[in-house]
Amino acid sequence: MRLEPAEARRLAAAADHAVLATIGPDGRPDLVPACLAIDDDVVGIPIDRVKPKASSSLQRERNVERDPRASLLLERWDAADWSRLWWVRLELERSSQDAAVVARLEALLRRRYPQYATEPFVSILTFRILRVSGWAATPPTT
Repeated sequence: MRLEPAEARRLAAAADHAVLATIGPDGRPDLVPACLAIDDDVVGIPIDRVKPKASSSLQRERNVERDPRASLLLERWDAADWSRLWWVRLELERSSQDAAVVARLEALLRRRYPQYATEPFVSILTFRILRVSGWAATPPTT
C-alpha cells in the first residue's frame, strides 16, 4: 500500500539509519549507509570521526558539491514477517541552513545516537526534502 506523505515522513523521522544516494563523478549512483536527523523539511547527515574513514575527504561530500541532488532510502525489513515491511524514499537537494537549524539537527543526532553524545562532528550535511514516497505491506506502527 502506498504511504501518505505524512505517514512516510513519520516513519523516516523514526528510522535509525538509511542509505544515502548521491551522484558520483561518472554519473552513477554512489550509495553509503548513513545516520540521520530530520527537522521539519531538512535532513541532516553527520560527518563524524567516530566511525573509521578511509579519507578525510569523503566522496559523498564531493558528490553533493558537484551535484546537489540526493536520495535517502529508509526501510524496515523483517525476514520472518513480511507484513511488517515498509520503505520510504526522500528525494533531496543539498542546501545551506542557518546556524539554528544546524544546531537543532546536531542536538537531534546527539539524542538519537549515544556514540555522538560527546564527540564533535566534522560537519553536518544538510538537505532540503523535495519529495516523499513510500510503501508498506500493512499500515505501519513504527
